[in-house]
Amino acid sequence: MCFEELEVWKLARSFVKDVYALTRKGDLAKDYGLKDQIQRAAVSVITNIAGSAP
Repeated sequence: MCFEELEVWKLARSFVKDVYALTRKGDLAKDYGLKDQIQRAAVSVITNIAGSAP
């Protein structure tokens, strides 16, 4: 089984999509440092899942 088939990876991918959507609008979009840090953290979750898949 590859990591793309894991349900947790699919959920994390959806989470990343939601994080990017939320950080593109409002006051958070103007705080580039915080926005970038939040986006990188979300991507880190999905990367760690992919890296630890059997």
